[in-house]
Amino acid sequence: MDSWVNSAEILGSDLPLELSGTGNRRAVLMDALREAVRSGRLAPGTRLPPYRSLAADLGLARNTVADAYAELVAEGWLAARQGSGTRVAERAVPVTPVHRPRTPERAARPVHDLVQGQPDPSVFPRTAWLASARRALAAAPDDAFGPGDPHGRPELRRALAGYLARVRGVRAAPERIVLCSGAAHGLRLLAEVVGGPWAAEEYGLPFHRELLASHGVGTRPLGVDADGARVDGLTRRDRAVLLTPAHQFPTGGPLHPARRAAVVDWARATGGLVVEDDYDGEFRYDRQPVGAVQGLDPEHVVLVGSVSKSLSPALRIGWMVLPQRLVAPVVAAKGEREQFSSATEQLTLADFVESGAYDRQVRRMRQRHRRRRDQMVAALHARDPHVRVTGIAAGLHAVVELPPGTERSAVRAAARQGLAVEGLGDYLHPGAGRGPGAPGTPRAGAVGGVGAAGGAGSVRARAAGDTLVPQRDGLVVGYATPAESAYQEALDALCRSLPPVSPPVPAPPRPPAAP
Repeated sequence: MDSWVNSAEILGSDLPLELSGTGNRRAVLMDALREAVRSGRLAPGTRLPPYRSLAADLGLARNTVADAYAELVAEGWLAARQGSGTRVAERAVPVTPVHRPRTPERAARPVHDLVQGQPDPSVFPRTAWLASARRALAAAPDDAFGPGDPHGRPELRRALAGYLARVRGVRAAPERIVLCSGAAHGLRLLAEVVGGPWAAEEYGLPFHRELLASHGVGTRPLGVDADGARVDGLTRRDRAVLLTPAHQFPTGGPLHPARRAAVVDWARATGGLVVEDDYDGEFRYDRQPVGAVQGLDPEHVVLVGSVSKSLSPALRIGWMVLPQRLVAPVVAAKGEREQFSSATEQLTLADFVESGAYDRQVRRMRQRHRRRRDQMVAALHARDPHVRVTGIAAGLHAVVELPPGTERSAVRAAARQGLAVEGLGDYLHPGAGRGPGAPGTPRAGAVGGVGAAGGAGSVRARAAGDTLVPQRDGLVVGYATPAESAYQEALDALCRSLPPVSPPVPAPPRPPAAP
């Protein structure tokens, strides 16, 4: 008896039943099963435990359960097939519709998606990732399956330290790297530890500004021009500055070398922190790689990165390369255990990086994105040879410049075409162009050598010249998102959404030269 009970307990599945009532145990069991089906607890098609397993769980004789199953099959409540076990019959009992409150209808999903920020999910390297997962799980130490260390798995931190040093010029030991669930999670932790206020580029992700504000950290805008953020606007009041130096988001272009040096000087002089969002630094096409600002001063710059653009946002793995003084406070802010990122996925990513599969994937995607970018530019120029497409030397998106006053109408026209795309104005800081936060306005208390005599003085000269990027109209077009088969149709919809082509205004005739 004990042997078959033990076997049934191991092999069966759970089905708790309340066997209330007196009389024949088979009849009581049948009533309990009928009620479970009638109430919807056992839905049509649900597989029941083997009769030996259920008998062991309920303390009944095997024949009692087997006979109950057979009679319910005869009555039509259950169905039994050879090799498929016993299941609830598909039409065991009419199901009373469950009343649910009406919810507002969702807007129709766009046919085409050119919203920036997400790679095509169909190109995720499933085979290579699965191979890494198998190797990682086979080699994983036992402690990987216990409560997680809030620093993150040491295997991944070591792999990232080597990779970021080689590819991005980052200077950090694995002990300086704290893993998180993505860039947003990293910013949330930094906001909690550093406090505010922060400065931020006047063009940037609204989600990041809202996230900081939700943690009591206000942001004020720094102007953006052709050389990136105008860091001459930083002051001693700013606790930190959030920048995208490798490829300003979303206008494009790297931070000028003089400004990179100047923002580090500001941080050293004031004790401020430079938060470097390295969101797509690996994807460049027509220029040499731009190293991370963190390499200039690891004690005053935090580099924040993730695999959201290079692999998939579904992995929820990011990292912060921190100054030594911030490691312990950030880990404390995360909590005593890792709650946000799976240890097994961290181990898989560590193997993916160490095996070279990550490099191969990035290079493959770089070629694919460059081809798509060229296809987009060609389609736009075929429609209008005078159209300007900027920010195309790197990244996963570009800005299609529009005539003044046409951005919102272009976004609405795109929606009518079934195309999801965003306007450049959607990314503009709400305080840009107003009061002391306006670009081009000198800020009281500017420090750190920015605008002063000496090497960093050229920053103000460049910012005050003709390179200022005015608040302008445009579309931010993400060319990485659509599937290959849908990309050309998305580009056609984009071209149909643009304002009518206007011929270029001829230059006024020159006056005749004086005799």
